Amino acid sequence: MPYLPKQAQPPPASLCIYVWFIAVLLPHFSGGQTSSIAFTKAQLGSKSGSAMATLVGPGRAVNPYHFTSVKAATYTKAAVSCAHPLASQVGAQIMKQGGNAFDAAIAVQWALAVVYPGAGNIGGGGFMVAHMAGPKATAGKLLALDYRETAPAAASQNMYLDSAGNMIKNASLHGHRAVGVPGTVAGLYATLPYAKLPMAMLMAPAITLAEKGFVLTKTEAKKLNDSIVVFKQYNTALTAFVKEKPWQPGDTLVQPELAQTLRRISKAGRAEFYSGKTAQLLVAEMQRGGGLITASDLKNYKPIWRKALSFSYKKHVIVSMPPPSSGGLLLLQMLKMLEHRPLASYGVLGTKAVQLIVETERRAYADRAAHLGDPDFWHVPMATLTSDAYLAGRMASYDSTRATPSTQIQAGVLPEKEETTHISIIDPAGTMVAVTTTLNGTYGSSTVVGGAGFLLNNEMDDFSSKPGVPNMYGAIGGQANAIAPGKRMLSSMTPCLILKNNKPLLVCGTPGGTTIPTSVLQTVLGLLDFKQTAAQAIRTPKFHHQWLPDIVYVEKAFPDDVADALTLMGYKVVRREPIGRTELIRILPSGKRETAADIRGDDSVSGF
Repeated sequence: MPYLPKQAQPPPASLCIYVWFIAVLLPHFSGGQTSSIAFTKAQLGSKSGSAMATLVGPGRAVNPYHFTSVKAATYTKAAVSCAHPLASQVGAQIMKQGGNAFDAAIAVQWALAVVYPGAGNIGGGGFMVAHMAGPKATAGKLLALDYRETAPAAASQNMYLDSAGNMIKNASLHGHRAVGVPGTVAGLYATLPYAKLPMAMLMAPAITLAEKGFVLTKTEAKKLNDSIVVFKQYNTALTAFVKEKPWQPGDTLVQPELAQTLRRISKAGRAEFYSGKTAQLLVAEMQRGGGLITASDLKNYKPIWRKALSFSYKKHVIVSMPPPSSGGLLLLQMLKMLEHRPLASYGVLGTKAVQLIVETERRAYADRAAHLGDPDFWHVPMATLTSDAYLAGRMASYDSTRATPSTQIQAGVLPEKEETTHISIIDPAGTMVAVTTTLNGTYGSSTVVGGAGFLLNNEMDDFSSKPGVPNMYGAIGGQANAIAPGKRMLSSMTPCLILKNNKPLLVCGTPGGTTIPTSVLQTVLGLLDFKQTAAQAIRTPKFHHQWLPDIVYVEKAFPDDVADALTLMGYKVVRREPIGRTELIRILPSGKRETAADIRGDDSVSGF
């Protein structure tokens, strides 16, 4: 347990004001990149002045006014890879001061809720898979935690349709009625028994980051500016994300209401979010904006421990989430359809390799549309969907010389369900934790809880609002994923662990909506089949097919000759913006942690 200093006496008010000006306002005026102030108001007497709180500040291990993104590094003991440099640094420092991978995962999620508001959250939900190291009683234990959002009790199957039965534009995407009951806070507290440190210590860095602020990267400044219109349209109160002049890189984002919310949760625990003042503020926000979430919805929310989905692939064991995430099942289906084919001989991004992978993606996503949903509401025929005989039959129509139109590929006949963020962590003992968490779209519903300062999700769009009509990611669904009170919406999140000889090898995952399973698939193939390094596997241009629309999406850096060859085979190839942002850690034979963060964003690694 780290040493906790005695509470310092509060300094004079005049000194507090002076230090606050230096620590918060001065970085804003000077661009915030070169501050050398070595103390903050928190360290002079705020109640968050614990050992963990003092991790954050000018001159500290985590400097919110001066940081860089590290894309690849090899560490001896512990590593973190996630969407923002400050959050990665928080996770690494938590482990350096005695925490394990679960401590780091909790602290990183709290930090991302502050520094990465587009997807980091306390107003959304997610999934965690873990493989435990340590004493014999726990070593090798697999965990799978579902803290996905749920539909409010007042939700109904046709709630986003007009009187003519047509979809109401943007009704499931923006504003108060798009929000599912948040699960993140419940998920973090459900994880806590596996951690070593108190929750207040794990929250302290996030509280300081919210209270004192951090400088915006170029990417984050642009995202905030691009969302100004929807922020103004879908909020009933002023938010920290809107100001008179456009945000600039180096500006300091301070979130006082969020800091107060985090402080209340830190003191009162899970109950503060689901039945305390924060819950009251959330319900009041729903009432002002015509949302559906009630006090009862919040009080009744529960995360669910599920059996991790694990399967073999070429002498490795792959571990991921079961439904209501579709990701693990899709990954299983695609890898099993590829397992006995000479994929490595085709080469990375070789035409034969890409074409084969696309056809497995097509077939798996057709099954997703028809058969996958919340297993507590819909029978998901897992045994059949994962059987060797069934998957062999799915590839019976595969032709290596041409595209198989999606009109000819329907869901299998059975004898009987893009803004996210991923965290990969390995601690010194070898425990692996993979967490994928989301608000769904960038900034979720674009609605901030007045007085509480946090964004709410728009996960209701992940339901099938109308059979055959695509959601924001173009995904088609049916009755399996129809809206029902208390139901969890189908997800594509694919937190992934890999074991070899019963020992931890790799942890990875990515955001990206329906592109998540295909991005994880291509990363796994890059490492296991094509023998790439962690950085190479992440940087290789990605491609994606999801049955409908019948399009092969490719990144701009995808090879022209392969795109042309696919077109000649009958595929419609469309270039698009970057796909996913993969976070990856692999344990090398030496025991060192080869760590890589995606080049497609501000993602960064940290460790020791």
